[in-house]
Amino acid sequence: MKRSFHIEILGQKLTVLSDSDEKAVAGVVQYVNDKVDEVSKGGQNPNTLAIAVLAALNIAGELFKARGENKLISEQLEKKTQELIDLIDRINQK
Repeated sequence: MKRSFHIEILGQKLTVLSDSDEKAVAGVVQYVNDKVDEVSKGGQNPNTLAIAVLAALNIAGELFKARGENKLISEQLEKKTQELIDLIDRINQK
């Protein structure tokens, strides 16, 4: 069941709905705020929208990288699983 949470990111107070528990939501908010802080420290642009967009791009980049790594691991797991199935089949044929 979705619950309502009051959060703050970039000084903006927001209300969000989530199926997650309070600890998980707080963790996500902290992660986003950390990314916003990283972008803020590295730039000359105090524009809140630009900071939010750059932080979102950084997070999206991390997501795409993680998805690629996950896909590679899944493919390797599938290959190893098939090798084990083939080995078991060969043993059972003897």
